[in-house]
Amino acid sequence: MAGFRVLLKVDVVPGKEADFEREWLAGRDVIAGHPANRGHWLCRSESEGTTYYVTSDWTDEAQFREFERSEAHLAHRSKLHPYRVGGSMATMSVLAGEAKTGAAQAVTP
Repeated sequence: MAGFRVLLKVDVVPGKEADFEREWLAGRDVIAGHPANRGHWLCRSESEGTTYYVTSDWTDEAQFREFERSEAHLAHRSKLHPYRVGGSMATMSVLAGEAKTGAAQAVTP
């Protein structure tokens, strides 16, 4: 299960959380539609309600970087920009892991 993982920390304008979530969900097919994407998740911090974490898994770094520069991604990111006040990105190589089949269910609001 080697691959490439991206972890984004997104700080959202207080009071704009629902707008950010709605816009992220509206554009999730941009990420899922890329053939190198293995999955992505939007999570909200339990302790800081305006902090979100976005995790996405990719076949490799080169494919992620291709997506990162794509017009589709840049357009989606520009729609999220008005709700962001800060954040960071960490990238990593996945060295080992195990996916449980049948245990996970997609969460779709």
